[in-house]
Amino acid sequence: MPPIYMDSHATTPLDGRVLDAMLPFFSEQFGNASSRNHSFGWAAKKAVERAREQVGSLVGARFRDIIFTSGATESNNLAIKGVAASAAHGRKHIVTVCTEHRAVLDPCRELERQGFDVTYLAVDAEGMIDLDAVREAVTERTLLVSVMAGNNEIGVMQPLVEIGRIARRRDALFHSDAAQAAGSVECDVDELGVDLLSLSAHKMYGPKGAGALYVRKKSPAIRLEPLLHGGGHERGYRSGTLNVPGIVGFGAAAEIAASEMAKESARVAALRNRLWDGLRRNLDGVDANGSMTARLPQNLNVRIEGVPGDALFMALDDVAVSSGAACTTATAEPSHVLRALGLNDDLARASIRFGLGRFNTEQEVDYVVSKITDVVKRLRIG
Repeated sequence: MPPIYMDSHATTPLDGRVLDAMLPFFSEQFGNASSRNHSFGWAAKKAVERAREQVGSLVGARFRDIIFTSGATESNNLAIKGVAASAAHGRKHIVTVCTEHRAVLDPCRELERQGFDVTYLAVDAEGMIDLDAVREAVTERTLLVSVMAGNNEIGVMQPLVEIGRIARRRDALFHSDAAQAAGSVECDVDELGVDLLSLSAHKMYGPKGAGALYVRKKSPAIRLEPLLHGGGHERGYRSGTLNVPGIVGFGAAAEIAASEMAKESARVAALRNRLWDGLRRNLDGVDANGSMTARLPQNLNVRIEGVPGDALFMALDDVAVSSGAACTTATAEPSHVLRALGLNDDLARASIRFGLGRFNTEQEVDYVVSKITDVVKRLRIG
């Protein structure tokens, strides 16, 4: 059996249908979408606007409220820093969660250096925040609340609807990083009550290098200062020549995800449950990290007692999975997300993140269960 890919939280393989949509825009239709005086530019612009409609439709947004970026990291930075730069006098407070992606935490820390106050909400052992803590944290000084839709490590989905209501009562803006959730679960911007929503193409079987930020332009209209200047592209929010092939691929990926979401999410959740049941049936000392109920369908994150993490991952040589650790330097530090759940360093390092996806099968799941069972039993004896 060839190597098995179960790391779809890191990235997803490009869907062949997406590639087919992109290919003409590398060669025959190579125009710049900002070229207004000839058919090459017109064709590129038309393709971009169609993709804008496709992405907007995925999240229940008006096409004109979708701003294309290079990915969710840029979208998160634009949302957080852009709102901060436009802040009304006296609104210098941000509320977020300690288990957010670094693309949210690091911009917040940069704003702290600029004089903003940031509240980092704790989570319980299941990875969930306390809504009472949110109510206490959000005040008349709060400018922005930023809470991830689905965690990139443990898959936990926070109660965004309730959080949005809390933010609105204080006239605070509400942002969510939905890079992992959009395309797998419903992320309707009106139902969630979000003002800003970050998206990424390569987490939904689209190309790398393409992302989007939903910016609500009515009730209320959001003011953002751009991060990039130099031409006023994307309604002035994001200057720079548009990545037309990537944007076209993003649109195609979004349309496929929207049409297949219900059936595919149920199929992937069944694979995830098959994997979870198999591991628990074959091994003791295996527990889930994070809630198993409020969880993305494609995610399973487990900790395995009695095995060294480095040896575990070296032995899984034909299965692509991730450890729970986010390595941002040459020294691998245990994941800040798993630490927030209360895990010690050894259990955090011996945690496995599975990201199942569109192209995984039952046969692959059964092989992975067998492989991990053999590896863990061998390491425990050794």
